Amino acid sequence: MSSVKVKLKKTDIDKLAEVCKSFNNEPGELINVLHKAQEIFGYLPSEVQEVIAHELKVPVAKVYGVVTFYSFFTMTPKGKFPISICTGTACYVRGAEKVLDEFKKELNIQVGDTTADGKFSLSCLRCVGACGLAPVVLIGEKTYGRVAPDDVKQIIKEYMDQ
Repeated sequence: MSSVKVKLKKTDIDKLAEVCKSFNNEPGELINVLHKAQEIFGYLPSEVQEVIAHELKVPVAKVYGVVTFYSFFTMTPKGKFPISICTGTACYVRGAEKVLDEFKKELNIQVGDTTADGKFSLSCLRCVGACGLAPVVLIGEKTYGRVAPDDVKQIIKEYMDQ
């Protein structure tokens, strides 16, 4: 995977410094700072991690370790409409894999990828706590329950003109 250097503007660096400051530049607040930073930028490229490490006075390796450990954090930009398919036990047993395959086929991307137009990205997650609705698909903040492979086309269509 080639790494593209992201050039942070001074305003972005200042914004990150403000976020860190809002958590008193406390190293113990790293996860909260990362959540806020991802909310702002949409993802956590290495340049963002370096600024956070500098502000919190922790090694960049520690920041990177946290970012790569927690599946919520991402180092690659997500699509405008991030699609997450739950592959936890209940969803898996009820056919989440077939639903995932259908999304991959319809969008012509693999898990971890973003469509060329930047509209959709595809990921899997473990459990959203809606097991009674299995299989579950999240698109942004919206939850779709009891999704069948036949529903995928219609779900994607809802977002095409947005």
